[in-house]
Amino acid sequence: MTSFHCLNRTPSSRQDKVSMSTPHTATSVRLLVLAVQLVLLVCGSQASNDTKRCKLFSESPAERKVLSLLEPLTNKTFSVATTSGKESYTYQFQVCGDAGKTVGAGLVQIDHTEKESETVLGLYTATQAIGGSDWVMLIYSNGTKYDGHCSKEMRKAIVMISCNRGVEMGKLEVVLEERERDRDCFYLFELDSSAVCPALPSQLSAGSIILIIGFVLLSVYLICGFLYQRLIVGAKGVQQFPNYVFWTQVGNLAADGCNFVCRTQGPEEEPPTYRGVSTEPEEQPEERDDHLLPM
Repeated sequence: MTSFHCLNRTPSSRQDKVSMSTPHTATSVRLLVLAVQLVLLVCGSQASNDTKRCKLFSESPAERKVLSLLEPLTNKTFSVATTSGKESYTYQFQVCGDAGKTVGAGLVQIDHTEKESETVLGLYTATQAIGGSDWVMLIYSNGTKYDGHCSKEMRKAIVMISCNRGVEMGKLEVVLEERERDRDCFYLFELDSSAVCPALPSQLSAGSIILIIGFVLLSVYLICGFLYQRLIVGAKGVQQFPNYVFWTQVGNLAADGCNFVCRTQGPEEEPPTYRGVSTEPEEQPEERDDHLLPM
């Protein structure tokens, strides 16, 4: 009867193991799927190109290349407040984005003395981009028309972005508003950023780059293999190491090769030893010359 009960318990214990391992496996699969989705989301956000929202007066690869340098500054609103007597203004600026309430306005002026009225200084749908060795000049045109200055032409804003390796995104500064002329009036702003700095020459040799790439690939192989063995296969201990059997065989083969090349084969011969020199002459065997006598 005892053996009968043991036989009856065996299937139930297996079912318990299966029922316990199934939720664990499902949870592991969900975690792996979430990790993959997170990686894809990060890669997708890094691959975005928000500077394409800027529309150039005349599309050219050179200006588009200059705009691409400003990609790290997109989706960021830069603002600066100024006060002159009773006048108080706040200027807001975005790279290829809406800086204020007006759609398409890349740079706006908010007048705090007139119930927060907003004046468009330039549209990013009318953009010019001029680049130098360590600076970029971004020009927004087709802003709100002047009331009585500059022949009532449309406002224009110029943002001078200069290289500063110590600042990722600097502060926006107002330089001047040139409106005491008949035409070509403009607002001039300054901004420091490391995004427009030229690339430094690489100090790494080809061998160093190859070593870094190899180290990164090895790290990815070990981490991904460990996670797969741990979460999907359910391995424990040293079995979590990816391709454990293969690397064990490689290690054994390497040891055999080293033993074959570097070690002597067969029994080792004892080196000759030195015998002490005796002080007394050794007895020579008695010479027998009887065989020389005639018979």
